[in-house]
Amino acid sequence: MKFAVVLSNFGTYADPKRSLAVAQAAEAAGWDGFFVWDHLAFVWGPPSADPWVTLAAVAVRTESLTLGTAVTPLARRRPQVVSQQAASVEALNGGRVVLGAGLGGNAKEFESFGEDSDPHVRARLLDDGLEVVRELWQGPIWIGGNSAPAQRRAARWDGWIPDSAPPDGTVMTPEDVARGVAAIGRGDDFDVATSGNSDPGDASLCAEYAAAGATWWFEPVHDRRFDADGALARVKAGPAR
Repeated sequence: MKFAVVLSNFGTYADPKRSLAVAQAAEAAGWDGFFVWDHLAFVWGPPSADPWVTLAAVAVRTESLTLGTAVTPLARRRPQVVSQQAASVEALNGGRVVLGAGLGGNAKEFESFGEDSDPHVRARLLDDGLEVVRELWQGPIWIGGNSAPAQRRAARWDGWIPDSAPPDGTVMTPEDVARGVAAIGRGDDFDVATSGNSDPGDASLCAEYAAAGATWWFEPVHDRRFDADGALARVKAGPAR
């Protein structure tokens, strides 16, 4: 199993310099990846940063991390632009880039700009957008979401990101993950990135999810879990291997 820090892109981390500090701490502490949320949080309160700008800064100042979004609501983005952004970050960090993609769970981020938040419309735009991205960019695409349609969509791409770590902790059990992996029905070339709040010495928790089929552990870092000093302390303590 590999381990990644998954950082909010709003609040404290609306400043890409703060995100960069977390990413550098993650690399020094032995984390394998650094992923960023993709929210337009300013429409419902806090300031937010563009995830691809943040990832570009991280790519320039780190050497070994896999970088990506978790997840990008592709229905509110131009897929050709996302392809260009992903390819640009990939050129900066030697090819270790993942596009996490999903429907997007906050209706305000669509409705505030006159876009349709209907899930069926977003699903069609997501599927159409994914095809555009694949035509223009050959990097990994992982699909976020727990629903049966999300799992069917994930089976057509390169990985699955179960939605398993709200602010109060993990809600998907290893058994839930195992059922999802079985439903998706892919082999060893398929990644499953499950999220949860772990302590540095809690290797047994992550091992349960690895046994269920998870290939990545995503450790969420955001203002409702840690203040800025607490976030750095958790990251510096390293993954729960």
